[in-house]
Amino acid sequence: MASHTYVATLKDSTTVFKNDIFQGKILFCTGGGSGICRGMTEAVMRHGADAVIVGRKLDRLTQTAKELSAATGRTCIPAQADVRQPKMLQEAVNKTIERFGKIDFVICGAAGNFLAPISGLSENAFKTVMEIDTLGTFNTIKATIPHVRQSKGSYIHVSATLHYKATPYQVHVSSAKAAVDALSAVLAVEEGPHGVRSNVIAPGPIGGTEGMQRLSNIADGNSSRLPLGRVGDIKDVANATVFLFSEAASYITGQVVVVDGAMEHMRHFQFPYPQAVLDPGSVQKMIQGKL
Repeated sequence: MASHTYVATLKDSTTVFKNDIFQGKILFCTGGGSGICRGMTEAVMRHGADAVIVGRKLDRLTQTAKELSAATGRTCIPAQADVRQPKMLQEAVNKTIERFGKIDFVICGAAGNFLAPISGLSENAFKTVMEIDTLGTFNTIKATIPHVRQSKGSYIHVSATLHYKATPYQVHVSSAKAAVDALSAVLAVEEGPHGVRSNVIAPGPIGGTEGMQRLSNIADGNSSRLPLGRVGDIKDVANATVFLFSEAASYITGQVVVVDGAMEHMRHFQFPYPQAVLDPGSVQKMIQGKL
């Protein structure tokens, strides 16, 4: 029996796309202080854009902004805001306009997640995830759309693949991300005549991220059994971001781009089933995530 020998290559976007394709463009990114959204922001900046990263923790945002500016030679500034608070988001947008004069690209990436069965999920916990992911995306759209219309710009919403199949312990984020996908599709139709595009990137498990560490056991498995021989990398998502914001994707809108190396087609519940739903306490030690 032949062993799995192929491992998908991992390229930096600057080896594929010209370095100046986003020269003069301005990116507004919620959730840009860390993880996947930080990587998406860095990739866009490496191609000439300046950026504003938005989040609740100003100290982390400030440090990240300094690091991104140093790494790319572009300008990145922090803007503290809770996406659940429209007034704070509007202030972040105002700060962006005062500094840069416009907004071309928006990444809606603020999110929250943890593991819990419906029977053990409080109304407040469910509501919190819906507010951060879904309402936060809506609020970001509302605050930025006048400027994105003016620039004929583009949105990318960071979603997930959890709601494509029933995923136990993930009803809150599955509901929230399904709504985000719907928001993006409607936005694409309503704003297309204004010259605005809207797409979704749905990452699968991405190595080196907090979500991977807290919510998945794939990293502990055998990568040779995965379709492309490895788990996803933040650069994989970043490369999709550069493409979707580029002129090469000018006729792509209202779509969901899954970045998971076909892993969704092989996904199964990571805890013993039905034991995990009949007796949640028996798998408590396996659950590390919390809000």
